[in-house]
Amino acid sequence: MTEQQQVSDDGVMTRIGQALMLLHGGDREEARNRFGLLWQQIGPDGDPLHRCTLAHYMADAQDDPDTELAWDLRALSAAEDLTDERLAAHDASAAVRALYPSLHLNLAADYAELHRPDAARAHLDRARAAADHLDDDGYGTGVRAAIERLELRLRGE
Repeated sequence: MTEQQQVSDDGVMTRIGQALMLLHGGDREEARNRFGLLWQQIGPDGDPLHRCTLAHYMADAQDDPDTELAWDLRALSAAEDLTDERLAAHDASAAVRALYPSLHLNLAADYAELHRPDAARAHLDRARAAADHLDDDGYGTGVRAAIERLELRLRGE
């Protein structure tokens, strides 16, 4: 990655982080607006790291389950284009395979919300299989626990 790309990367990731702070602060509408503007700038064929990150968080900002699913599918699609080298340029400790448990978990939750249990279970199975690539840290523990909670929910339905 060139120095210019690194500066651009830092700027985009910073702006995604700022919109995420709005989302976590409860301002879903403004977060959606900012994510939407960033998506227009990045474009559907832009940097896979930017697309994956932005789509992942944009999904969380949605009120409509179908729209949330569409954004989570965009995040998964972008992850498929993402290389370990590109991700490492942003976070040296990260690996693309560690993104998949959360991405599939989100899709499983979306499909469960949309009353599509077969699709939910398929993505939950993928999340569980991919969870082997998670570290034994707070993030990994949290994702594994969320997988188990969704599994219990799906069993109850």
